[in-house]
Amino acid sequence: MDDRRSELKKIIMDTKTLPTLPGVILRLNELSESNKASVQEMAKIVSSDQVLAARILRLANSPSYGFYRVSTISNAMILLGVNVVKSLALSSSFFEIMEKDRIGLWEHSLGVGLAANLIARKLGLPECEEIATAALLHDIGKVVISLKCTDAETQIRSIAYEKQLFTLEAEHEVIDSDHTEIGAWLAKSWFLPDKLSEPIAFHHNVDLAENHRVKTAVVHVADVLIKASGFGDSGDSFVPQIQQTAWDVLKLTKQQLAELVEEIEEMLVEVKEFSLEMQA
Repeated sequence: MDDRRSELKKIIMDTKTLPTLPGVILRLNELSESNKASVQEMAKIVSSDQVLAARILRLANSPSYGFYRVSTISNAMILLGVNVVKSLALSSSFFEIMEKDRIGLWEHSLGVGLAANLIARKLGLPECEEIATAALLHDIGKVVISLKCTDAETQIRSIAYEKQLFTLEAEHEVIDSDHTEIGAWLAKSWFLPDKLSEPIAFHHNVDLAENHRVKTAVVHVADVLIKASGFGDSGDSFVPQIQQTAWDVLKLTKQQLAELVEEIEEMLVEVKEFSLEMQA
């Protein structure tokens, strides 16, 4: 098992073995790390890839981001922030795969992004767009498992069904790792900031989040609520409880939760329509 886990980590950390990422990403990474780079310069780099730019704008206008009417990459960077736009660019090739082969997971991810944004806004949290992006990417490790461990993925689903386990538990049995750890490896290879990588890594165990526990708690609650709604397909056939740490950190009341459930149910219709548009 340790050998399989080490082999899997090597695959994740070596981005050459993953789907080809747009060539503009390296340049975007360089610019985003430079204090002298302007938003306009970074936008020009992203806009040079018309297909990538179109996908970013479509995602930026998704329900997960509060229905912004973002018409240019520059506007997207100003409204959503450079980290969000970079993350959407990095994830674009993976979402394309999710749309074609794992539509249920794609819709689950969109739903969690929407729910996380609503929770963050209801609680008056800062950086709502960053939280929504972390939520959108929270299950990216499952996409990697689907791409690189096809046989293992089938086995994981079979064991989860036969033993009535959560996907996370079945993953550990089969590959001695899980989608949260794999997602964290991927985030590291993509040089994503901790505010995005921590919720990806710990959305199933909020206690382990050290620097961004609030953001992680939001993604955790959003994940649970979307699973409870039955929207999309996360791979789990039953719904986990919201962890006590998440309740404590967010100070979310039962009344607020009830209001959120109602709002989410109403807006999932819009998410479904958006998903169908993206697949068209």
